[in-house]
Amino acid sequence: MGDTTMTAFQVAGDRWLDLTDPDVHTAGVPHATFQRLRDEDPIAWCEERDGSGFWSVTRYRDIVDLNRDFKTFTSERGIRLEEMDEEETAARRTLMEMDPPEHTRLRRLVQGGFTRRMVRSYESAIQELAGEVLDEALPKGSFDFVTDVARQLPMRMLGRLLGAPEEDYDRLVGLGDSMIGNTDPEFTEHVVDRDDTAEFRLLPFRSPAGIELFEYAQRLADDRRTNPTNDVVSKMLAPTMDGEPLTDLEFKNFFTLMVAAGNDTTRYTLAGGLLALLDHPDQLAMLRDRPELLPTAVEEILRWTSVTMHFRRTATRDVEVHGTTIREGDKVVLWWISGDYDERQFEDPFRFDITRDPNEHLAFGRGGPHRCIGEWLARVEIEVTLRELLPRVADLRVDGPIRRLRSNFISGIKHLPVRATLA
Repeated sequence: MGDTTMTAFQVAGDRWLDLTDPDVHTAGVPHATFQRLRDEDPIAWCEERDGSGFWSVTRYRDIVDLNRDFKTFTSERGIRLEEMDEEETAARRTLMEMDPPEHTRLRRLVQGGFTRRMVRSYESAIQELAGEVLDEALPKGSFDFVTDVARQLPMRMLGRLLGAPEEDYDRLVGLGDSMIGNTDPEFTEHVVDRDDTAEFRLLPFRSPAGIELFEYAQRLADDRRTNPTNDVVSKMLAPTMDGEPLTDLEFKNFFTLMVAAGNDTTRYTLAGGLLALLDHPDQLAMLRDRPELLPTAVEEILRWTSVTMHFRRTATRDVEVHGTTIREGDKVVLWWISGDYDERQFEDPFRFDITRDPNEHLAFGRGGPHRCIGEWLARVEIEVTLRELLPRVADLRVDGPIRRLRSNFISGIKHLPVRATLA
């Protein structure tokens, strides 16, 4: 079945894989390597072909503790493996590359639209969208769950929140794909680890898609300044808590982040979650019989998929962790995907269990200021999609080769062909 050898997430295979190599991750999560690091070298030095090297942090508790200590482990010098000079860092800064108090200043602009209570008020709209998407896809019988369902719902909801015209949704998400998927030749003609992308070094994700998104953001901003509404873009243009509005560059980078992060992670979580249920028919049957388990099922899907595999920090001083000295300026990579399978935190972590409770996973970050703004929206989108999907189908199964994103940053299934039999 193509690239499906690791879809059961079994601890098997090569224990010494190069975690920086995007091709490694197209075969599935390299769990054997992560488990070896957790057990033998939880603060491990990793060499890079095109970088200075970094420390891999792979145990759950260490990840949480280091993520909380933003004064020692800063986000301001980059949150991915790529190393940027001062000019690049300044040009490409988003909310994610900031620490408090600056991070707090920008976060407060939009977080009110993504609280748990506010997102629940969107639930009927999300349910309507999910129904529309499924009613378009399911009658086909055979279709790609990712492109026909998992991509569609977050895309349409994000477009509404941003106040973008419906005819622009697909284009915006395609541009976001080009950035997040900047190591996958299916999504970009400028693959960052294969092509010379120096001319784009001042653009988000080192991607020319940033040019189009910046231009689009500017047009949207010009309109909202003249005709303000209650959408997220209007909130982004409002004065911050210190009374100053975002600069044009801050707004464009913030908008680009929303487009890139607001669709991809939920899409890949939905795809990975469905595959987990299909790989574990006992859990799927339980969920059909007991739909009240949907909230805990969603949390287990989030843990199981851990779509954003890592975030990087940079040490601001010399510090010792587990007897290992991390030097000022060293890159420190927090592997969420490893922490979510740490036996020290989760009993039998390679068992997919929709009743798992408590389930304090790392999918949205934990500890520190950088918890995902869109976490409640993602939860509701996943829950509603499953709630609408399961009663509509008598049978659903994988119907072709599964293809994974070529990325060492995002763990995603980009194609999941399925065959559905309607109920």
